Amino acid sequence: MANFKKHSTGWEYRLKYKDPFTQKYKEKSQRGFLTKKEAQLAAAAFEMSIKEGYEQTEDIKLTAFLERWMTEYKEGTVRKNTLVLHQNNIKNHIIPYFKEINLREIKPIMYQEFLNSLTGSYSKRTVELIHATMHNALDKAVTLGKLEKNPCVGVTIKGQEKKQQSIHFIESSDIPKFLQAAHQYGYIYWIFFKVLIETGMRKGEAAALQWTDIDFKNQTITIDKTLDFTAKTKEELFGDPKTFNSKRTIKMSSSLTNDLRYHMNYQNQNKLAINDLYHHDLNLVLCRDDGNFMPKSSLFNSFSRILKRAGIESIPIHALRHTHAVMLLEAGVEMKYVQERLGHGSIQITSDVYAHISKKMEKDNMEKYENRFSGGVLGAHPSK
Repeated sequence: MANFKKHSTGWEYRLKYKDPFTQKYKEKSQRGFLTKKEAQLAAAAFEMSIKEGYEQTEDIKLTAFLERWMTEYKEGTVRKNTLVLHQNNIKNHIIPYFKEINLREIKPIMYQEFLNSLTGSYSKRTVELIHATMHNALDKAVTLGKLEKNPCVGVTIKGQEKKQQSIHFIESSDIPKFLQAAHQYGYIYWIFFKVLIETGMRKGEAAALQWTDIDFKNQTITIDKTLDFTAKTKEELFGDPKTFNSKRTIKMSSSLTNDLRYHMNYQNQNKLAINDLYHHDLNLVLCRDDGNFMPKSSLFNSFSRILKRAGIESIPIHALRHTHAVMLLEAGVEMKYVQERLGHGSIQITSDVYAHISKKMEKDNMEKYENRFSGGVLGAHPSK
């Protein structure tokens, strides 16, 4: 309820209200109106703006808004990795630059200068990700009525495109000795890495596989989750896969199907041997002998040692995913099939990643063709 008072400079209205965003009570006043009627209309307009979630004169700090945006609108609605990305962008880049600025003080030119300050130290892709966090947050500020317009709209992001990293993979001729070295190192690592090579799954996807995802009758594997190696509790262990397209069902080879049947029997023996100590509730396919998931450090260390034993140069575990893709391409499958099997969002992503591999295979095949027929199998040119 507004109160009105006449001053020498005109009429004033004063009212108390509850801020819909901070949920704190505040007081609003404005004077200088020629008549009481004008003051009443202004007070009514202000009260209406409060109901609509927009308060015209009060402002909040950018830091406070971003904190509220994270807790109210992001936690529980996006993947954990996405949430961490937003948190890091805010903590490491946005807040250190804008400091204690008020939300409405951020103008397009100022925001453009912020992005420009990043281009000297980071790739264009990194700047785009930081921009995405700020743009998303201030879009919500507009929706909530805390801003009239988003100052992040229409900016230019400069910088160099991230260079395409070279693709590491195990040559087909080296796969047998890698798997042999893996089996000698430890059976559970052998089965884990063999699954990666035969399916092209990401390590988190493979680590999250449960027996309910394996269909022996149709020889398929359903991939619909990933394992969070940093989870504090079992409830946080399983998360959504990297992208929507990462959810997929793929065919298994007969060899892998037989390996997993044997592996199921191997696990059943472990379950009988340690009984209640086994992590039955996780129902994991690729795990420790007690049924618990294998830590990322164990996978990294074992992979490095196995490569060394096999006499193969050091490469990341992700190279096994590339190894599978190269095996498919060597077998002559279409790029579209590779895309669907790997769970890429588009065939363009797959083509960009493996384009030079395909060109190399094309060159090698042409050399084989020329070597095959260089001895005159097709006959000499009639004019010679």
